[in-house]
Parts: sequence; structure tokens; C-alpha cells
Amino acid sequence: MAIRNTTFRWGSLAQLLHWAIVALIITQFVLANMSDNLPLGMAKLAMLARHKSVGITILGLAIVRLLWRGLNPTPELPNTLKPYERVLAKVTHTALYALMFAMPITGWIMSSARNFPVSWFKLVQLPDLVAPSRPLYDAMHETHEFLAWTLVAVAVLHAVAALKHHFVLKDDVLRRMLPFTRTR
Repeated sequence: MAIRNTTFRWGSLAQLLHWAIVALIITQFVLANMSDNLPLGMAKLAMLARHKSVGITILGLAIVRLLWRGLNPTPELPNTLKPYERVLAKVTHTALYALMFAMPITGWIMSSARNFPVSWFKLVQLPDLVAPSRPLYDAMHETHEFLAWTLVAVAVLHAVAALKHHFVLKDDVLRRMLPFTRTR
């Protein structure tokens, strides 16, 4: 399989970035839910530190993915799509990219506003983005949670659309993002 995209199929690097980000986003929800169920203490702080590290990883991978997408052709949408479906596809993809950036940045701002350090797996200490501020922390906490549920909704819509393409429309939209499958 080619590393670069074509107008018919996502390349192996785009696929790797896509599925790695999917797995990390699922991991984020698991870590967040696990930390919510822990009492305040070292175990909770360690879980939140992992959550922050995974979030920064997602941000980095989203940057790489967006750059790679800009340097490669994007597989074309099927000609059978209605104009409103094309708009929905564009809006959904744009929202997913925006959320992949907004989620980690709001989390980073939230931690900075609460004066909690953000590091990447204890290897790199990241700078605070803002000065400590309880009102800003509260606002970012609410924003972060709202964006998380928005991400769930948009990701589900994206997955349902991919499944519709595969099982109802019977085109290759899903297969071209799956490794080890053939298209055209």
C-alpha cells in the first residue's frame, strides 16, 4: 500500500494517523471517566496526568494529520452523493479537526488556569498558557466537557455515515480508510 493518498484512497500514513487518533480519543474518554470515579489523591492526579499526555499526543497527531492532508490529494467523494450530503461531509470533517485542536487546548488552558502543570508523559514540561484564574478554570472546565460531548456526537455521526456508505450505498468510502482492503 502506498504511503501517500490518491484521489481514490487514503494512503497508509493517513490511515495510521486516523486510527491512532480514534484509539487515543477513546482512551481519553476512558481515562476521564476513570479519574471522575477516583477520590482526590495521587491515583487521581496520576490518571489526569496520563489524560493530559494523551491529549497533547492527540494535538500533535492532529497537526501532523492536517499537514499531511494539505500535502496530499484527498480522495474524492462518490458522485452519487446529494449536494446536502457533500456539505454534511465537509462540515463533519471540519468539526472533527476543530475538536481535535480545541479539546486539548481547552484542557491545557484549564490546567494552566488551575496552576496544575501539563507535561507530556513526564518527558517534556509544557508552559502554562494562562495565569492562574479560578473563573477561567471554571469556564474552561465547562467548555472542555461541552466539547467532549460534541466530539462524541460528531464522531458518532461520522461513523454512522461511514457505515451507511458501506452497507447501504455499497460504495468504497469506508474501505479506502481501512488498512488491508482493496478499492477500485
